[in-house]
Amino acid sequence: MSSPTGPTPGLPVRMPRPRQPGRHRRPEPAAAPAGAPPLVLAVPGTPDITTRRLAEELLSIARSELPGLDARIGYVDATEGDDAGDGFPALDAVLGHASAQRAARMAEAEAAEGPEGAAVWAQAPDAVVVPLLAGPDSAVVRRIRQAVMSSGSASELTDALGPHPLLAEALHVRLSEAGLARADRARLFTVATAADGIVLATVGGEEAVQSAGITGMLLSARLAVPVLAAALDEDGAVARAADQLRGSGSRNLALAPCLIGPEVDETLTAMAAKEAGCAAAEPLGEYPSLGKLILATYTAALGITLPTAQGAPAAR
Repeated sequence: MSSPTGPTPGLPVRMPRPRQPGRHRRPEPAAAPAGAPPLVLAVPGTPDITTRRLAEELLSIARSELPGLDARIGYVDATEGDDAGDGFPALDAVLGHASAQRAARMAEAEAAEGPEGAAVWAQAPDAVVVPLLAGPDSAVVRRIRQAVMSSGSASELTDALGPHPLLAEALHVRLSEAGLARADRARLFTVATAADGIVLATVGGEEAVQSAGITGMLLSARLAVPVLAAALDEDGAVARAADQLRGSGSRNLALAPCLIGPEVDETLTAMAAKEAGCAAAEPLGEYPSLGKLILATYTAALGITLPTAQGAPAAR
């Protein structure tokens, strides 16, 4: 999601001095640019220890891909009065703190180096807010926008993470872990319990279903089975999708949550799977490529280009 004035100008990326080349040596990653704003991961749902560990793991992956990255967590649905001391800081509080820090650093740079020093800090937003959402959810995004406004910060809000090929990869892995899909893409072996039809469950209304449908097409291409997206938060939608798949010849169905985890109560997924009469895979959770996808969303918002081997492609 671009700002009203268009994309932020690209920031230069610091490249560490290269190591001696080796046959199997991975190139060192780029370092975060000087003056780059923090990445603030906007985490929906009720804050708890499990959610915090999930968010911290994903940001740890992002930091490993871009050393020096300032990455923080802000909880969209934290109760009033929550702050960093509680371990579950509210999103608006995190953004307000980031804005104050940036203003202070800009003033210090201007005092030390003049207008040119302050310009390094002035060319980017106070923070880049990345929603921890696999797909669009207008209700959650509305709350995130409200937090940005109430924080008083000049922060940029990106789109949700999906649709994206890496989400299809993660869904494939979760299905295979549950014994509901083959683990390879070349049919080198089969799984006796593999599903021949998949319901891709999401939340967030029709826009979310359409977005999940795109990811579903990518998943269908990987598994060579039909995939239908359905809304968990619409009564009977998952069961109707299951009936449609059975009507087209599928017999062994699976439910794949196109969700990271915190967005919805896990009992809702279990109830929908029971209603549809099929087994269910786990949510995407801390699948490693999601951390890279979060970083790619951040760098795309700032116009930072990482080496090809780093991160995930940001193109939609």
